[in-house]
Amino acid sequence: MNGSILPRDGRAAALLAAVLTATGLCGGDILARGFPFGSRTRAVNDLGNQYVPFHAHLWDLLHGRADGGLFVNWQSGYGSSFLPDLGTYLSSPFAPLVALFPRDEIDLAVYVITLLKAACAAAAMAWLLPRLRPGGPWWAAGLLGTSYALCGWTLSYASYNPMWLDGLLALPLLCLVGEWAREERHRVAGVLIVALAWIANFYTAYMATLGAGLVLLLRLWLGGTPRRTAAAAAGRAALTTALGVGLAAPLVVTVYIGTRHAYPGRTTTFEPVGGEDLLARLLPTTYSYSSPGLYVGVTVLVLVLALPFHRAVPVRERAGWTALVVAVALSLQWTPTHLAWHAFTTPNGSPYRQAFVLCGLMVFAAWHALAYGPPGRRALGAGGVLFAVIAAVASRSGLEAPSYALPVLLLAAAGSLGGLGLLALLARERNAEPADGIAGGGTRNGTGTATGIGAGLGRGRRRTVLAGLAVVLLTGTQLGEAAATDAVATRLRLNQMDDYAPWGTRQEQQAEAIDKADGWPRYRTEPGREQTVANDPLTVGGQGAQYYSSLTADVLSRTLAAVGGGSTSLGRSLQSLDNPVTDAVFSVGARVHNPPDQHQRWNPRDRGPVTVSRQQVPPLVTVRPDTGAASGFGASPYRNQELLLGSRVYTVPRLTVRTGAEGPAAVTARCRAGDEAFLWAPHFSGTARLTGTSTGKGAGTSAGTSTDKDTGTRAVAFRSDTTGSRIAAMQPLGTVPDSGRLEIALSPDHAGTTVPDGAVGCLDTARLRGAVDRLTDTGATEVTVSGATVHAELPAGSTGTAVLAAPRIAGWRCAAGDGAERPARTYHGLVAVPLGGSATTLTCTFHTPGLKLGSAIGGVALAASVALAVLAAVRRRRTPGPSALPTAAAPSRERVTHAR
Repeated sequence: MNGSILPRDGRAAALLAAVLTATGLCGGDILARGFPFGSRTRAVNDLGNQYVPFHAHLWDLLHGRADGGLFVNWQSGYGSSFLPDLGTYLSSPFAPLVALFPRDEIDLAVYVITLLKAACAAAAMAWLLPRLRPGGPWWAAGLLGTSYALCGWTLSYASYNPMWLDGLLALPLLCLVGEWAREERHRVAGVLIVALAWIANFYTAYMATLGAGLVLLLRLWLGGTPRRTAAAAAGRAALTTALGVGLAAPLVVTVYIGTRHAYPGRTTTFEPVGGEDLLARLLPTTYSYSSPGLYVGVTVLVLVLALPFHRAVPVRERAGWTALVVAVALSLQWTPTHLAWHAFTTPNGSPYRQAFVLCGLMVFAAWHALAYGPPGRRALGAGGVLFAVIAAVASRSGLEAPSYALPVLLLAAAGSLGGLGLLALLARERNAEPADGIAGGGTRNGTGTATGIGAGLGRGRRRTVLAGLAVVLLTGTQLGEAAATDAVATRLRLNQMDDYAPWGTRQEQQAEAIDKADGWPRYRTEPGREQTVANDPLTVGGQGAQYYSSLTADVLSRTLAAVGGGSTSLGRSLQSLDNPVTDAVFSVGARVHNPPDQHQRWNPRDRGPVTVSRQQVPPLVTVRPDTGAASGFGASPYRNQELLLGSRVYTVPRLTVRTGAEGPAAVTARCRAGDEAFLWAPHFSGTARLTGTSTGKGAGTSAGTSTDKDTGTRAVAFRSDTTGSRIAAMQPLGTVPDSGRLEIALSPDHAGTTVPDGAVGCLDTARLRGAVDRLTDTGATEVTVSGATVHAELPAGSTGTAVLAAPRIAGWRCAAGDGAERPARTYHGLVAVPLGGSATTLTCTFHTPGLKLGSAIGGVALAASVALAVLAAVRRRRTPGPSALPTAAAPSRERVTHAR
């Protein structure tokens, strides 16, 4: 255990940690038979719905195949702001690596990036540990780096939220920046590291910055630094952080402003988990979405528990690291500090996203327990007893655990305690040797040559064998328990969350159909109501309503909800609306119809080919008569659609609703024969069937439908829930029969579902064709789209209001003719520009909100950073020799000793 870690040893430790981390993650996926090693998909929850599709869009951008650019994504939400999404999901320096993979291997690309991020986090931690305290063996630094990267936070949450892994990497790097601030070195490099961390993922970088700040303050206290010197070091660290965040401001401010314009998510109240659950998450093979993933391996846990009793470690360091770990653990459970960790907003979903910081602190504490020599029998025994108490208390937890959880725990405890015990034995033997290295009764002859060398060599071989056995035990234990924990998390996630198939035949057929039908920007091609994931347009192409992001614009969500659109995730995941009126409004000239996704376990009979329906639609820019101030939307989605269209095309009949035991059982109404019937029931869950008639040609094919072979009618699925998180979209049912009598049979799948007044609308397709013809005749003669700019040629003498069929999100500025560019107006949620009769052109450009302010802040930070670099260079010229603070992190190799 003696000797400092040389730079070469540091590189070896980093490499070992990276290799072991990748091995552990792959091993867990192999055990779980998960992608890419088995049939189980990785694409659960937001990984399948958001992160893989956004990486697919990045692939398209890098290869010049995307509709849009850095500022506008024309494929999602009928035109959405893209830079905030890029800053939230794709700003990691690892993200562009997707370009190296084939487009149809996008799932594999994201998986490999996930492995690389975790491996780099492990390597960074392994490289940092010896700088905090020299003395431990290089392989121990590698193992502890692996423990950090394979912590429960990674395995439970971050493995399918890959952008969070940038925060895992940021913590050791920011702690390194803190060390540089103490030593008054590498100021510019520190600023760049902070900037890179905040650009990569500002959300977890914020948490990592708080954690690194706590470590720096502890290090200043432990070093006995005079107050004035400590304050100066803390000031340097604060300045470095401020400048780094300032350099990241163009992206950070853009994302912040984007969240202010986003549709409001769920407001949640933090409720801390019970003590049994908290302790259980310290152990392997435990999983819970709503509790902190604190597992860092049994070896690390035992070392942390043994640290207070390890007499070779100075009392100040024992007390400091133990107190910091306990304090941060308690901060996870107290509402004010919980809010501080999460930027004063309780997150939707897992409320313990800062847990990786505590995992890192436990690894730091464990390293200090090794760097002064391994804990002796008493300290190790005390740590073992505390571990047994934690395991006993955790056994009362209600967390779901596999049948093999106890055997894994026992094997991990035996391996960890056995390996640490062997290290302690070797340390005692080494300390018992005479100072001159003569052992086993050896003597010196007259020339000073030692005798009894055979016995010494025998001891050397024995120690080598014991040391090797200890390394094997600790390494095998770490990999085994981590792989088992990863496998458990993978399987339980699949049981508890929605999951999606990786790229396959279905997506290939969708993409091929869209590519053949694509006519952008003459018209939009909608990927289809029967979505594969919530961001289908990003995955398979086209330009649709579907859009799922934490930054989904408020105006877009409210506009689509007003016209009968469906959504999940409390309005932030918008679905396609299969409706010819809204298709006309948004210039959707081609619509793909897919069979229901069999991965979502729809009826196996619901199979069929991918088809494309087409309809004549107005251009992307239309001209509407000036009707004065635009009124707001009303309660009826049918009337709201007519407001956007500018023509009356629906009959909304009076309804008779018959109820059954589980809710509404049937709806009857009267409409004109030959009209197309639609049902709007946002809070109904189940199926609806238009009885006594056949499917009309205008009805299309809706998601989750099945056809009755006897009547030829289609049962249309409506999906909603009682919490309001999921809203069912308006659906086409078929053609009104010759009798004019509509009877809709309803089959609710749970109690509490409802059908509102005005739920049925009957569309006069002839009137719709007339409205489309009028908008086409008066609309733009040519529309071109280049990145964030739309240019339209208008008929001479156009008056009234020009309307761009895109949501009026903040940032649109338009100019009619040679007029000045001004903020766009709104036409019922769409981009609008008043016309005076003289303009024959319209140009609208999107300016990302917050980018100008962020760029100004970034410019100031850049100038200050350059000035700082120049100042540092001048000081180095004038001051010979280093000006570093004396620190335990950088002693001369000859003077490194170990307390025993």
